[in-house]
Amino acid sequence: MPKSVVDAHRLVGPVPFDDLPPDPRDDMDRLGIDRACVTHTLSLYSDPGAGNEALLALADPRLIPVPVVVPGVPGAGEPETPEEARSWGVRMVRLCPERHRFDLTGPVASRWLAALGLPIAIDLDETSPAQLLRLAERLPAQRILLLNPGYRALRAVAELMAEAPNVWTEIGTVNTQGGVEWLAARFGARRLVFGTGAPVADDCGPRFLLDHLDLPPDDVDRIAAGSLERLL
Repeated sequence: MPKSVVDAHRLVGPVPFDDLPPDPRDDMDRLGIDRACVTHTLSLYSDPGAGNEALLALADPRLIPVPVVVPGVPGAGEPETPEEARSWGVRMVRLCPERHRFDLTGPVASRWLAALGLPIAIDLDETSPAQLLRLAERLPAQRILLLNPGYRALRAVAELMAEAPNVWTEIGTVNTQGGVEWLAARFGARRLVFGTGAPVADDCGPRFLLDHLDLPPDDVDRIAAGSLERLL
């Protein structure tokens, strides 16, 4: 059993057309998850500004805010400037280029990310390994956490990780036999991060997977919490 578990990918807030708990802490307690990086659902599905405002109002140290940032020309970004985002004092931000319609590797996003100097979390469905590789090459100091990679894209994700040492991968959806162990053997447990995507995605499966990885205890501890701390 890992010494500490931190969920790198969790949501708070309402979800359209679904009946989900508004507060993640009961489920975290039930599954033995000590802390979680959280993004507000409004920021993902509706209004990034309103969602970020609600997220930053949370006052529980167990919930680490990961607001959504939308790089844009003046009047089209959220927030208005990268400097405003830095003033939030957060440890990571989330990007949704497909949902919020911006070019991940365009000049505006590149300038914003360089000015932010913060790790970014991004869902694989929001981009592509090729786009992420281009971003990683353009900004080699940019730390990137790939969310929801799945297992069907495992070959492409491995190619990305081989070429871009500044990419970390969430394991929650790598639910094929030996998939996490395969990644750990090639890239080290230090680049793998526990996450669930709950409550939209299942959290019991990833938590069960974490407890049954065929890896040394130190590597399990890294995936459970240590790798994320290093990333942040």
